[in-house]
Amino acid sequence: MKITLICVGKTDEKYLNEGIEKYTSRLKHYITFGIVIIPDLKNSKNMSQAQQKEKEAALILKHISPQDTVVLLDEYGKEYRSVDFSRYLEKNMLNSTQHLVFVIGGPYGFDQTIYDRSVQKLSLSKMTFSHQMIRLFFVEQVYRAFSILKGEPYHHE
Repeated sequence: MKITLICVGKTDEKYLNEGIEKYTSRLKHYITFGIVIIPDLKNSKNMSQAQQKEKEAALILKHISPQDTVVLLDEYGKEYRSVDFSRYLEKNMLNSTQHLVFVIGGPYGFDQTIYDRSVQKLSLSKMTFSHQMIRLFFVEQVYRAFSILKGEPYHHE
């Protein structure tokens, strides 16, 4: 199984990029993992929120194949404990999911076309974090999930 994280906009903070790179590098030990960055929209100040979401959706969909399993990182999504998230990933592997795609949207969330294309919404917390921080938290949680599945000592209950 391959996992891809699609994000709208670049990560500006050096410390976040370093953390993302650290866990992305560690994940290579377990799985093929990639990050796709959708560039920030040009002239977005001249667009409504709906127009921005629609344009972001078109760019996101270019990176999703019909056979991909798409999960949205969304504040109203299902919350998992780390162990349960590891089981979720394991279930996808056992069900022969070829490509699991997680998506972090832009500042206004997702266009309806993206919701329609997804199979699930996932929330990392009831709290609100910047989209840039969520990238790091998500990559760390994927790494943690695989360390749990392999019985390695990274995670402690």
